[in-house]
Amino acid sequence: MRLVGPDGEQVGIVAIGDALRLAREVDLDLVEVAPMARPPVCKIMDYGKFKYESAMKAREARKNQAHTIIKEMKLRPKIDPHDYETKKGHVVRFLKQGDKVKITIMFRGREQSRPELGFRLLQRLAGDVEELGFVESAPKQDGRNMIMVLGPHKKKAEARAEKAADRATREAAAQPEDATPVDALEATAAEPAPIDQPDQALQA
Repeated sequence: MRLVGPDGEQVGIVAIGDALRLAREVDLDLVEVAPMARPPVCKIMDYGKFKYESAMKAREARKNQAHTIIKEMKLRPKIDPHDYETKKGHVVRFLKQGDKVKITIMFRGREQSRPELGFRLLQRLAGDVEELGFVESAPKQDGRNMIMVLGPHKKKAEARAEKAADRATREAAAQPEDATPVDALEATAAEPAPIDQPDQALQA
């Protein structure tokens, strides 16, 4: 096997018995980290600490992960000004939230012979919200509909952080002047529970 030391140093090709002896000498575990490699790669490490740190990193990654949602807004090619402003307001709200927006122009009857009406409407909408979003998918005909997708300039996580900051600002402004501030309690990380010797660790 190819052995990697506890500090990441390359020990080289060694027999499994020698690798186990070296791990015992420093009171650590011998863990196979690349079983498909030829020869397999093992590392001397504190496996319990490694698993704990990996779990914390995965938890933090999930916490910061944000899923982009695609909202949909449907319009008619001959939409009246009031309805247009209402629909545009929804699109603006979605983009501010960091969501993508699928805009669908629905053609009926003779409107199908005037696709340029839908195209101009989509161009107008894209121009009206260009400060918040961009055209991710250009207008294209799809049967009786014409579709365009707008993407937000801000990422979902950025939009959430900005929203949280605005909420905190409003709450602070609404606090009475004679209110007594309360110190935030510091969260203390729980002590990691003892981890039994993993199955993956090679035993002597």
